[in-house]
Amino acid sequence: MHDDLLMLDSVRLNFSQASLHVMNISIGFIMFGVALGIRWDNFKQIFLKPKSVIVGIVSQFAVLPAVTFLGVWIFSDVLTPSVAFGLILVASCPGGNISNFVSSVAKANVELSVSLTALGTVLAVVFTPLNFAFWGGLYAATSPLLRPIQINPFEMFQTVVILLGFPVAAGILFSQKLPKITRLIEKPIQKLSILIFALFVVMAFRNNYTYFIRYINWILLIVLIHNSLAFMSGYWFSRVFGLNRRDSRTISIETGIQNSGLGLVLLFNPKIFPHELHMGGMAFIAAWWGIWHIISGLSLASFWTRKRPIDQTVDC
Repeated sequence: MHDDLLMLDSVRLNFSQASLHVMNISIGFIMFGVALGIRWDNFKQIFLKPKSVIVGIVSQFAVLPAVTFLGVWIFSDVLTPSVAFGLILVASCPGGNISNFVSSVAKANVELSVSLTALGTVLAVVFTPLNFAFWGGLYAATSPLLRPIQINPFEMFQTVVILLGFPVAAGILFSQKLPKITRLIEKPIQKLSILIFALFVVMAFRNNYTYFIRYINWILLIVLIHNSLAFMSGYWFSRVFGLNRRDSRTISIETGIQNSGLGLVLLFNPKIFPHELHMGGMAFIAAWWGIWHIISGLSLASFWTRKRPIDQTVDC
């Protein structure tokens, strides 16, 4: 397995400059759509249920990156540098834009989910570059072969501000100033944004079909394990702190669904990751995460709904 993945580290994926521009615009549009659903009232949950919100944020921005680092460190003899960095990068990203929908399917706490998405999106401007710089730097320091890799947290911070901060601020401002128009366009834009990103990922895979066929068996297995750990860590971390099953499901979903599209955009920024690094595994991890977490999230939500439905008011 390691020998096959090692070859992936040297892969140069086929992405034109035009494709990268489309990706940047797509992520900005997606985050604008997410922000349209953010209301100032959503932040009331922070004061009404501070414990659940704090546990959710800690799970997403501290527990998942730490669990990911522990995993790549334990399996460092199996995982190659680019694959390991890809896992750390995804774990550093904020929650994905379909987590609220998945929470509703799972009969979880949608209000808490929206609040965590809103707060997490804002905090990601700081915590995404900080987490990747810390855990990625810590991982790089464990091997002499990785020390030449320089992680530029300032460039990453600038990029996250542009891709997250500006669109989110614009979306919130738009929804506050034009509430009637927002109600009309909110759901269509959110659905369109998901479709745009899905089409982009499909096109990216088509342009790199040969690599995809060669390595997808290992990437699929690695992402499956990582994503499962994300869901489980979010759920059991919440239970350890005494949260009810409904809130624990919500935090599990928020932890297990990541905005890996942001990771792809960061990855292809030459100021953050110089192209000569040839870290092909990072792109495959981030891209497949973008597809898999939708499948796994909806599957988990359906399982929870059918096997153990939760009364909306009773914790059991």
